[in-house]
Amino acid sequence: MDMKRLFGVLNLPLQSSKNNNNKMNNIGVIGGNGYTICSGSYDKTIRIWDIETTKQLNVFKGHDSFVRSVKYGSNKLVNTILSGSDDKNVCLWDIRSGKQIQVFNGHTNQVWSVEYSLFVIKNSSGNSNVICSGSFDNTIRFWDIRSNKNELYMIKGDNKEDNGIFCLKFIRLKEKEKTMNVAHNLNLCYGSNNGSIHICG
Repeated sequence: MDMKRLFGVLNLPLQSSKNNNNKMNNIGVIGGNGYTICSGSYDKTIRIWDIETTKQLNVFKGHDSFVRSVKYGSNKLVNTILSGSDDKNVCLWDIRSGKQIQVFNGHTNQVWSVEYSLFVIKNSSGNSNVICSGSFDNTIRFWDIRSNKNELYMIKGDNKEDNGIFCLKFIRLKEKEKTMNVAHNLNLCYGSNNGSIHICG
């Protein structure tokens, strides 16, 4: 793999690179953890690459259409990758085994963005992390990683103003109180297909 082409994708999404079969594949998205990068592609795969050697370490297959979004996990989910696809599904992958852990379905259109949230829910089996996904169906859906049966919560965007959820990011905003203490509020920021940016508290 030509790493110059791959790194070029950081600034120019959807550039092409050749795989081992000399076929051209469009790489749509890239995420990284400092030692490796992962790419989601129009060939329906997710691939992990070693930054120093430029070698492909692993390939994940399971999506039925283009992979639009990939995200590395952190903290307790450090060995996972989250992906969203045109097949309307969100998938959670185990990096060590190379296998799909969970499939979250419920979106009615392409999944453009996935994100690990900072929310943790308590249930009878202990604590569980929450992920979320944004879609061209104009919804943001929250999922418990221990269950793929139903979503936990849904935010619906404005059909006229948004026309689909394009990207997601959790941010901490500082809030000054009267006592001059600083508190941190967790907010979800999302960008819409029409260009507007929203912050949900």
